[in-house]
Amino acid sequence: MMAVVTAQVAPAQPAVPNAALLSLGLESGVSTAKHELPGTETGSFEIAQHGHAVGTASYKFASVPKGVDSTSLVKVAMQGLDYALSKNEELTATDELEHVQLSAIVNGEAVTVAAKLDAEQFVLDISANGRSTSTRLAAHKAAVFLPDFDAGALQTLLTLAVAHNSRDLWAIVPKQAGTIEAVQLATYADQVGTLDGKQITVHHLVATIAGANTDLFSGPENQLLQAELPQQGFALVRKGFVLTPPAKPAAPAE
Repeated sequence: MMAVVTAQVAPAQPAVPNAALLSLGLESGVSTAKHELPGTETGSFEIAQHGHAVGTASYKFASVPKGVDSTSLVKVAMQGLDYALSKNEELTATDELEHVQLSAIVNGEAVTVAAKLDAEQFVLDISANGRSTSTRLAAHKAAVFLPDFDAGALQTLLTLAVAHNSRDLWAIVPKQAGTIEAVQLATYADQVGTLDGKQITVHHLVATIAGANTDLFSGPENQLLQAELPQQGFALVRKGFVLTPPAKPAAPAE
């Protein structure tokens, strides 16, 4: 089993994401459901910890003849963590994962991850801290490759949830040698917010992955607006979006 790359944080700071654990993240650029070019969708987010900006995340989806090319970027700079990530994916026209190439620099240490579909399995190769592992994981149609702070991965999860009626969803988590985890989605009451100054209805889902919850907030076009991450105090917030706090704690929808 490979060593885990861990970012050392000063004691005053809450724990930050594990570098080789890379399990939910991003870096820069997108507006809501605007398409810069036909067949292109982008999203730009701020990464915050306890309400203070610590980085950026972005994604881009581009339709190509073979399906969809997906790109995610992440940049976090804070005490104890200097983190940059770039991820490129090849998806089918129905957003099924075929190939992933990820590279990251965490506090000066390089991490690379590659995953590809091979028959009935995903082959996951991880290199970190000078050690490499190769793992075969069971393949599932509705599987998302889920690095830390990856807004593109969370957007893909929302898309697959609609296509698969929120059932049989899976997350490939590149932690240590890599695992594939079932994703359970619960629907909560709608909330409201503003996007670029205009009020919109906000849908609220909670994704449970390996026992950890991620609150997902999406807009009328199923675009990711905000994600409250399992890591203490971290959130992704789409640029231009403000969530209006509910008057009372949200309850699961009937």
